[in-house]
Amino acid sequence: MYNRVGVETDVLTASPHRLVTMLLDGAFDAMTQGLGAIHAQNVEVKNRALSRAVRILDEGLKAALNLETGKLATDLRDLYAYMCMRLTFANLHSDVAAIEECQRLLQPIREAWMSIAPTANEQRAAA
Repeated sequence: MYNRVGVETDVLTASPHRLVTMLLDGAFDAMTQGLGAIHAQNVEVKNRALSRAVRILDEGLKAALNLETGKLATDLRDLYAYMCMRLTFANLHSDVAAIEECQRLLQPIREAWMSIAPTANEQRAAA
């Protein structure tokens, strides 16, 4: 319960950069939980975790893209859609390789996003 309150407070006070960071971390964590559930043969946790990862990618990251800003946004939209498809497949077939592929695809995006954090904070302070 305390963890949920902490997350809700963080969401309410977070910068746009921090919100995307939270979505990326949440998707990655959900995939990791899905992997653990497959190894533990816990179907219920696997379904919940991988469905959460798909929702974060589709309703959070993909929905937040401004497609008018150029090719990068379009490419990310297509990548997130592909990852949603692969994670749905992984959920249906308990496919560890598909989840690991999605983690490999998401990791460079996550790292790149984290590397621009000081720039985003500087821009917010300047505004």
